[in-house]
Amino acid sequence: MSDHDHTDDGNGSESVHDEPRVREGHLSGDDLTAYVCTNGHATFPGHQRCPECGESQDAELDLSETRAEVVTWTTSTATPPGVREPNHLAIVEFDLDAALEASHDFTAGTVQGPVRTLAQLTTGDVESGDVVEPTYVEELREPGAGIREPDSQSWDGYRFEPVES
Repeated sequence: MSDHDHTDDGNGSESVHDEPRVREGHLSGDDLTAYVCTNGHATFPGHQRCPECGESQDAELDLSETRAEVVTWTTSTATPPGVREPNHLAIVEFDLDAALEASHDFTAGTVQGPVRTLAQLTTGDVESGDVVEPTYVEELREPGAGIREPDSQSWDGYRFEPVES
């Protein structure tokens, strides 16, 4: 992927824009930051341009302390090297109203969702509709296993844990 956007100016000349195509952190799983465009569409992970309307996604909404609901889940017993086995996974949908309420940069009703992500779970004891919350872990997988050099990426992130009713 190029670090610059190239566009044809219509006269056969090409111009180069120095703006990176992907901002640092936009596609990483290291944090739980949703990105919001000027029209209020939120996505996670973020994109350089909003998939809904094409506007720039310049605002950030922290979801690291926001509860979510399990939409669906599964358990994988055939995992890549370094990934725990069994590995419990879920698609979760964040409580966007709660995230907006906790934010100092947004007010209720100004951001549209839903915001969902595929996430690891701390347990396989979940059902669709269960409420879960993000829990930070230092290693989502074993850094020494697999083909990647341990220093080539970050290994920390979030797993989701069921909330006691």
